[in-house]
Amino acid sequence: MKRFLISASIFSLLLFASSASAKHRVLLHGKSGLQIIEKDGSTSWQMAFGGIHDIHVLDNGNVMVQRNMSEVVEIDHNSKKIVWSYNSRTQNGNEGKRLEVHAFQPLKNGNVMIAESGVGRIIEVNRDGEIVKETKLVVDNPHPHRDTRLARQLENGNYLVCHEGDGKIREYDSKSGNVIWEYEVPLFQDRAGGHGPEAYGNQAFSALRLKNGNTLIGCGNGHAVLEVTPEKKIVWQIRQKDLEGIVLAWVTTLEVLP
Repeated sequence: MKRFLISASIFSLLLFASSASAKHRVLLHGKSGLQIIEKDGSTSWQMAFGGIHDIHVLDNGNVMVQRNMSEVVEIDHNSKKIVWSYNSRTQNGNEGKRLEVHAFQPLKNGNVMIAESGVGRIIEVNRDGEIVKETKLVVDNPHPHRDTRLARQLENGNYLVCHEGDGKIREYDSKSGNVIWEYEVPLFQDRAGGHGPEAYGNQAFSALRLKNGNTLIGCGNGHAVLEVTPEKKIVWQIRQKDLEGIVLAWVTTLEVLP
């Protein structure tokens, strides 16, 4: 049986959070800010914080998160103070440009990957704030708020990027920067406006490459999770009302559980 954690915009946790059978600690952002929820449903850590789209826990226990849709910050777990930051709006040639940061990733080599919407690039920066790598993105419908959502570096070094405005998932070769795989998120019904369950579109939010080579996609306002093969065939899916007692709305972050 496939086991995934799904997050949607109107549910902090959908599939396991507060039940007595929960088996995982969870770091999340809710109405009261950042929180760590223990297996028993209790809150062991929390911090007031504005809205986010991406978040990571570092090996040292610190939390790395985006701030003001432009800055990546590392927060000391104990003191709750910011101990490192990188601001895409003010550093490395972006001053005065319209851009937003919706995705970033701490890398194994200590650098941080950041997807910059508006200027259409992925950069890797070191802890001194220097760009050590830059990859241009392909964007059909450029907009600072919609160029990208989540992006991840794969085990092979390539980048898997969700292009919200284009409704597409693209894999970029890490060396050439070329798009080597692309998937257009399907529309299963007519588009509809809004930000709740009544909305509909193909504004993909997240994508993960599974161990079997398939790609797991959080379809945003498509209210679905799709697993697609390299040949772009859908082999597994959860649609908006497939789960008893749950109506999905704007499916965002996905995580594969152990």
